[in-house]
Order: sequence, then C-alpha cells, then structure tokens
Amino acid sequence: MPRIEPLHPPYPAAVDGAMRRWMPPDVPHEPLTLFRILHRNPELASRMFALGAGLLGHGLLPAVDRELVIARVTARAGCAYEWGVHAATLARQAGLSPEQLRATARTDAAVAADWSPRHAALLAAVDELHDAAQLSQPSWDALRTHYEDAQLLELLVLIGWYRTISCVANGLLVEEESWATPFPTS
Repeated sequence: MPRIEPLHPPYPAAVDGAMRRWMPPDVPHEPLTLFRILHRNPELASRMFALGAGLLGHGLLPAVDRELVIARVTARAGCAYEWGVHAATLARQAGLSPEQLRATARTDAAVAADWSPRHAALLAAVDELHDAAQLSQPSWDALRTHYEDAQLLELLVLIGWYRTISCVANGLLVEEESWATPFPTS
C-alpha cells in the first residue's frame, strides 16, 4: 500500500478531466496509481503534467532514445514502478526489445546488449549523472556526435525528470501496476 492513498472513482470533475488528459485514450485500465496519488495535490499535478507531457509527446529526441534513457534512469534509481509502466507501453512502442529492456536493469547495461554507439553514449551519460551528478567531457563529446544542442538540453532535463519521478514513486512506496512489465531481478 502506498504511503498516500490514491484517489478512487468517482473523481471530482476537475480531477477526472485532468486524468483523462494524462492517460492515452482507450486504455483498458484505471489511471496510473502515481497519477491518482499526485492528484491529491491538483496544483502540483498540473505543474508536473506540463513538463512530463512535453517530454513524452513533444520532445526532440527519437522515441527509442527517450525510452532507453527512461528505462536506464528508473532502473538505476531502483524504481520498479516507473520502469515497468514504460517497459509495458511506451518503450515497446518505441522499438526497444524485451532483451534490451532487461539489459537496462543490469549494472553493466552499456555492454549487456548490442547497443549502437549512440545508445551506448546515452547509457554512459545516464550512469555518470546517476553516480556523480556530473558528466565527463568524453561522455559529453560522445553525445555531441549524435545530438544537437536543443536535444542535449532536453536529454539532461529528461534524465533529471525521471530521477525525480523515481524518487516520488519510491518515496511513496508505489507498487507496480498489475499490467506492468515486472522489473528484472537478475
């Protein structure tokens, strides 16, 4: 049970409308538990929606790159909840295979799968920022060979955003969604 009880239907009209915006149309399940908890503070949820939706729906990074970064950030943060939600939905839609997704949860993710140089650079950057909140010049240079300045800015925000989401979900003890991909244990 999470530390803050998620809202349950029927939702107040304003919250119902907001959660409909947060969820893709025609999904076969309730809004995500994390969303239903965040809407205990509708103003905060609204502010979070702007950044989260912008990164997912209007970003400059290729979807597969975005989802690889999200999988690695959430795996490194030990956030089975967010890793599983993305692995079950957006990561697969973006083209990450089950094997690649499992590799993101390994300590040696950068060598655990046959990654392209671009994806290996992303994994290395996530790992460095996770470990030290710093990015070395060699890692920056590796990223610059694949991305423009606007994409690099977005990448750094994406990494920080999903670290934040991981902290929120882990801090609340949000349990994995029943339909989510289980987090790899080995």
